[in-house]
Amino acid sequence: MRHRSLTYSPKDSSESGSVLIVVMWIAFGLVSIALYFGQSMLFEYRASSNTTAGYQAEQAIEGASRYLSFLLTNLEEPGALPDFTEYAYENVAVGSAAFWLVGRSNEENYSEDAPFFGLSDEASRLNLNTATVEMLEALPNMTPELAASIIHWRSEDVDVQPPGPDSGAYLSLEPGYNSKDSNFETVDELRLLIGEDWDLLYGEDHNRNGILDPNEDDGAESYPDDNADGRLDPGIMEFLTVYSRESNVQADGSPRVNVADDEAGMVQVLTEAFGAERTEEILNTFDPQGGQVSSLANFFVRSQMTPEEILLVYDAFSVTDNETSEGLINVNTAPVEVLACVPGIGEGFASQLVAYRQGQSLDQLLSVAWVLSVLGPDATTEAGPYITTRSYQYTADIAAVGANGSGFRRVKLIFDTSDGTPRIVHRRDLSRLGWPLGEEIRSELALANTP
Repeated sequence: MRHRSLTYSPKDSSESGSVLIVVMWIAFGLVSIALYFGQSMLFEYRASSNTTAGYQAEQAIEGASRYLSFLLTNLEEPGALPDFTEYAYENVAVGSAAFWLVGRSNEENYSEDAPFFGLSDEASRLNLNTATVEMLEALPNMTPELAASIIHWRSEDVDVQPPGPDSGAYLSLEPGYNSKDSNFETVDELRLLIGEDWDLLYGEDHNRNGILDPNEDDGAESYPDDNADGRLDPGIMEFLTVYSRESNVQADGSPRVNVADDEAGMVQVLTEAFGAERTEEILNTFDPQGGQVSSLANFFVRSQMTPEEILLVYDAFSVTDNETSEGLINVNTAPVEVLACVPGIGEGFASQLVAYRQGQSLDQLLSVAWVLSVLGPDATTEAGPYITTRSYQYTADIAAVGANGSGFRRVKLIFDTSDGTPRIVHRRDLSRLGWPLGEEIRSELALANTP
C-alpha cells in the first residue's frame, strides 16, 4: 500500500493569508463603524444635554420673571427702591438651573472688574423723549449732531432748534425712510438717526454687562476695538431710556394735590399733617414773590419745612394735574454721568450728590430734602423740574444656565409698576452678546462640573 506524502503548498499559504487580510479588514471596518456610531451617540448625548440645559435656563428666566413680579408687587413703599438685602439676585437656584440679575452699580467708585448684580433703575437714566438738547450734549462723548438729530426725530415741529435733519435728509439715504416726528419707543431707534455711530452708541462694552472684560481692554487684538486704557467706555446707550415715568397718585391710589394750582388742597394736607398753627407758620414763611411753583423741590425750598416735615407730606403733593410725569431722573440712583446733565447740578455737584447718598440709609433718601442739604436753595430750585426720588420702571437683565453650567441664556426685561401692578413692557434676547458674568463665575461653574 502506497502512502501519499503531505507536502507544503504555497497556494494554501496564499489563500490563508488572503482570508486573514479580509477578516482583518472586516474587523477594522466593524470597529470603525462602532467607533463612528459611538462618537455620534456621544455627540447626540452632548447635544441633547445642552438642549435640555437650554430649556432649563429658559425656565429659570421665566421663574426669575415671576419672582420679580411678586417682589415689585409687594414693595413696602410704591416708587421706593427695592432693598437689595431682601431679595435674591445672584446664583439663584431654580431646579437644576440658576440665574443672575446683571445690574449696574450707582456708586462712583465701584470696580469695573467684577459684575454687579441686581435690578437696574430706568429712572437713573436720561429720557430720550424729555431731555433738552443741552442735557443730551452733556452726556459723555455725545456729539452736537446726534443731539440735534434726537430732538428732530421726536418733534413734529420742523423749525425746532437747534437745526437738524428732517424727513428730506432721511429720504436721501439708501434705503430712504421718513423721520419719525414722534416719541422714541425704544432706545434702539437711535441706530436710525443721522449722526449715530456704533462706537458712540455702544462704546467698548460689547456684551453690555457694565464691566471691563479682557476682550474689551486689548486694543485691536480682538473685537471690539478699544483703547486698552484699563477703563470701560460703555457708550451713550448706557445712560439713556424711554421708559421713565411716574403716576400722579399717592400710595393709597388717591390723586396728589397740585401745590401750584390748588391752595385749598395744599392747606388741607398741611393742616392734617401738622395742625393749624404750624400750617399758618409755613404759609407765612412761604415767599409769594417767588412766582409760580416750578417743582416740588422749589415748593419745599420756599416753605422752609424741615426734612422730617417734608417726608410726611412728600407723597401727597405734585406740581401738575397730568396723570403722569415723564422723564424725571432719580437722584438716588442716577450715576455721575447722568446727574451732570441736570441743570443746577452739573459736573460740580454730581459727585457730591453721589458721595452724600452713599452714606445714607434708604429711609433718609425718600424725599428731595437731602438734595437741598447738598445743593443749597438756588441749585435745588434749578434742578427741581428734572429730578425725583421715586422709580417705577426697572430693568431685569437675567442671565441663566442649566444643569452642569451649560445651556446659557440671557434675556432683558423691563418692568413698569407705575399703574400699581408690574407688567413687562419690553423683552429682548441678549444671548447672542455672549457671557456677561465675568471669568470668575465661569471658572467656578467649570470647576463645579469637573468629574
